[in-house]
Amino acid sequence: LEDKYGGFLSPNIINDYKDFAEVCFKEFGDRVKHWITLNEPWSFCVWGYAEGVSAPGRCSPWEKANCSAGDSGREPYTVGHHQILAHAAAARLYKQKYKGMQKGKIGITLVANWVIPISRSKSSIAATKRSMEFMLGWFLDPLCRGDYPRSMKVLVGNRLPQFTKIQSKLVKGAFDFIGLNYYTTNYVGSLPPSKGMRNSYSTDAQAIRTGVRNGVPIGPQAASPWLYVYPQGFRDLLLYIKDNYHNPTIYITENGIDEANNKSLPLKEALKDDARIEYHHRHLDALLSAIRDGANVKGYFVWSLLDDFEWTSGYTVRFGLHFVDYDHGLKRYPKRSAGWFKKFLKDDLTDQLETSNKDGGVVRVTDCNRCLTDYVVCWNNKILHDLKINVTGGSCVNISSDTIV
Repeated sequence: LEDKYGGFLSPNIINDYKDFAEVCFKEFGDRVKHWITLNEPWSFCVWGYAEGVSAPGRCSPWEKANCSAGDSGREPYTVGHHQILAHAAAARLYKQKYKGMQKGKIGITLVANWVIPISRSKSSIAATKRSMEFMLGWFLDPLCRGDYPRSMKVLVGNRLPQFTKIQSKLVKGAFDFIGLNYYTTNYVGSLPPSKGMRNSYSTDAQAIRTGVRNGVPIGPQAASPWLYVYPQGFRDLLLYIKDNYHNPTIYITENGIDEANNKSLPLKEALKDDARIEYHHRHLDALLSAIRDGANVKGYFVWSLLDDFEWTSGYTVRFGLHFVDYDHGLKRYPKRSAGWFKKFLKDDLTDQLETSNKDGGVVRVTDCNRCLTDYVVCWNNKILHDLKINVTGGSCVNISSDTIV
């Protein structure tokens, strides 16, 4: 389809994608109960059509020497528009024809960095808002409100496609859940337009992102130059979505950190990924805090189970809980983080209750990796109902209705 009519540059992709999705619904719907139509449409638009670093490698020739064709100021928005409509068409088809019988759910996975003003200036604060709208709002606004953010409509102008009334109705609410990929947080400063500046997605938001302020990184840097560890941003992003997008059901579909693929490092040392354990421990703590404050998060997936081929980074970085030996038949070895997660997932809340009174009571628990911190459990009539995190001083919140046996 890329060769036939340009793939997602053409509206023809919408019906073809819907047909592809229907084949999947028919063949796998008896087993698959959670469908994700697209993963990171933002990345596909920006890397493939604005910066030209990923397939199909298009951008304005003046933007990068390796781009022989493209338009960085128009094509990313065209492709994003068609992705949204293709997703909505597939979601509508599933809900109308398959959901009642198959009892599944359908959603889309979006990627977002949290953003913080680089200074207290009004221009930095405004740029931060625009930066978020040009990344997350680009897709989540249409899905929740039926149209693009106002900042995009004003700054991109006629280069931004418009939804018809019928399309807007089709797109709005076209999901059962939102998948969210979070890795890092950036500072944002204002990037005022200058004379002779050409149209490009990279400058349309009139904002510039960076991981460093006054020479100080926002957090520890991982192997990838773009990945700074900032767990607080995870919590802030989830609460931003809760407050601005009617608190949709969210699954964290990616969250992780990488280390460099150091071929000279002995295997025994390569398996000691304490930084990964720290990353997930702190991010799960931030996630718990967001849930306590009302974020509707239903699941969490680590990126990644295995070391893999990481886009333009190839095999130079490792995100996995398991080490993959690329030189000896792809043999896998669990890293320390795999053992940590095994224990984290295995620990059962009720196993930690050090009391013989099963019918009711209150107990302090000081050793539960699953819950990350000391907490107080309250229950009545064998029904576990409240949890209080001591270190944050929060009030009890309903966490489950698990029967204590």
